[in-house]
Amino acid sequence: MKATPSAQINFEILKKGIYISKIDGDITTYDIRMKTPNSGDYLTNSALHTIEHIFRAYIEKTEFADSIVYFGPMGSRTGFYLITRRLTDNYSIELIKEVFGHIAEFWGRIPKASPKDCANCLEHNLPQAKEEAKEFLEVIKNWTKEDLEYPVATEEE
Repeated sequence: MKATPSAQINFEILKKGIYISKIDGDITTYDIRMKTPNSGDYLTNSALHTIEHIFRAYIEKTEFADSIVYFGPMGSRTGFYLITRRLTDNYSIELIKEVFGHIAEFWGRIPKASPKDCANCLEHNLPQAKEEAKEFLEVIKNWTKEDLEYPVATEEE
């Protein structure tokens, strides 16, 4: 198996942001890092779950919904992976910003959070999800394609 950028991550220097985790042909995996690794500050399961539901519902209605392969949480509870096909980095960054802006302002029923549609419909927290989205928007508000590379330690580190 070929090494990917994500295999080279130094979690001691990784900050919040959006990074390219892997590129495989026309498929790009984005690391949406909402929390600093190993900081003790993690997304709660209920906020993570709510963000996932709202994000998925939003992207299903976008012009490029067929280009979204997957969106789901990291087991570390520090963020999400977004896997796209044939989308530019610039479009993907703008889409992520747009969706997190939507989550930050969202009011109403959490999409597909019923017993029929969700395996854990009781574990959601909309106010907390909105706060997490607002915090993350501050981090990525000026994010560009040039910011997508994982940070690399300098020799002093």
